[in-house]
Amino acid sequence: MNIAGKAGTFSLGDRTINRMGYGAMQLAGPQVFGPPKDPAAAIAVLREAVANGVNHIDTADFYGPHVTNQLIREALHPYAKDLVIVTKVGAVRGADASWNPAHSPAELTRAVHDNLRNLGVEVLDVVNLRVWGDLHSPSEASIEESFTTLAELQRQGLIRHLGLSNVTAAQVKQAQGIAKVVCVQNHYNLTHRDDEQLIADLGRQGIAYVPFFPLGGFTPLQSETLSSVAARLQASPLCVALAWLLQRAPNILLIPGTSSLAHLRENLTASELKIPAPLLAELDALV
Repeated sequence: MNIAGKAGTFSLGDRTINRMGYGAMQLAGPQVFGPPKDPAAAIAVLREAVANGVNHIDTADFYGPHVTNQLIREALHPYAKDLVIVTKVGAVRGADASWNPAHSPAELTRAVHDNLRNLGVEVLDVVNLRVWGDLHSPSEASIEESFTTLAELQRQGLIRHLGLSNVTAAQVKQAQGIAKVVCVQNHYNLTHRDDEQLIADLGRQGIAYVPFFPLGGFTPLQSETLSSVAARLQASPLCVALAWLLQRAPNILLIPGTSSLAHLRENLTASELKIPAPLLAELDALV
């Protein structure tokens, strides 16, 4: 089945992918650290996602660390020709499960090679530079050295396309002065809309915008309005929140994550849900 395809498609670099994708972060253990309690269940989720038309998987070798990439390889390698795996570099995990920046040329180069090895590929489809700021929002800082390092690895043939994560509009422009940017991954959802202008600007350039925490992240979205609209649509609130994102802008790609088959199937139904204009207006008015 191609349920994910019902959300439409968009270009990611030189590839056309379904706008409904999947984020692998939750496949790791608690706090995105260590192995999952049930690796077989994690593998089943990945295979179910692809079986339902998902051809865009978001990951990072610092999830686990190494855990999600190794699960992806076990579940899906050799990869389908239409599958695009997008990974991130720019962080490492401490022994205490802490998240720490890793932006030096040596650290970024090591991370790219870790991703290549653990995913079992010779070239990475897309690599996003995860700029630090804090866990949820960017801060203005030069990314010239870091992005230049990735551009050099791209010239070496290790990376097909480059993207950015947790960045400002100014950082996007700085990166574009170094190499082509095919996607931006930032915090955005129904109640967190700081990037409205950036999404529109990227859309005019044909650049994908990929919201992280599309359902609120570690604190799921909660809203009386959202619950009311969902009840009238006979859908779950989180499904409606995803459908709202798909209708918000054509260059938005979704990567909701889960370690549950039931939750995965629920998320995928957002591909088919069309929110009527009056109800869409109620959601738009939330902020």
